[in-house]
Amino acid sequence: MSRYANTPIALPKGVEVTKTGDKVAVKGPKGALDLLVKEGILLKEEEAVLFVSLDEKTKLHKAMHGLYRSLINNMVIGVSTGFEKKLNLIGVGYRAAVAGNRLDLQLGFSHPTFIDIPSSLTVSVEKATTIIVQGSDKQAVGQFAASVRAVRPPEPYKGKGVRYEGEYVRKKAGKAAKGKAG
Repeated sequence: MSRYANTPIALPKGVEVTKTGDKVAVKGPKGALDLLVKEGILLKEEEAVLFVSLDEKTKLHKAMHGLYRSLINNMVIGVSTGFEKKLNLIGVGYRAAVAGNRLDLQLGFSHPTFIDIPSSLTVSVEKATTIIVQGSDKQAVGQFAASVRAVRPPEPYKGKGVRYEGEYVRKKAGKAAKGKAG
C-alpha cells in the first residue's frame, strides 16, 4: 500500500484543478497543464487541499495511485512556482548563447551546435557559461536539460563538459609515468 499517495496536495492561491472525464487540468499564474489519467483515479478538493484516491470498483493497480498523486503534485508546483535547472559549461572556450528560439552551444567541436528550445520553456544564459532552463512542466524542463547535457557530458579525466549545477564528477587518474627499467 502506498503511504505517499494518501498525503494531500496543498493548493496555493490562484491554482485551480478540474477533472473532466479522463483529463485533469491545472491552471495557475505560471500557465496551464493537463494530464490524461486512467479510469479509477478520483480527485476531491476540500478547502485548498486536494485528495487523490482510487476507485474501489476498478482494478487499477495501487502503484498508479502514488504515480498520479506525484504527477498532479508536480503540475500544481509547476503552475504556481515553476521548475528550474541550471547547467554549467566547464572547459576552455565553452560558451552558450540564446539566438531566437535556438540555443547556440560552442563546446569544442569544429562546428556550432544548435538546439531548438520548446515553446513551453524559457532558456537564459548567464556569463556565457551558465544555462538556466525554466518552465512549468517538470518533465519538459528535465528532458531539455538532459538533451543539452548529452551534447558534451562531463568526461572523467579533466572534468570538461556540460554538467548540472552541483553535480559531482568523479575524476580518474591518468596514465602514470613509468621509469625506465634498465
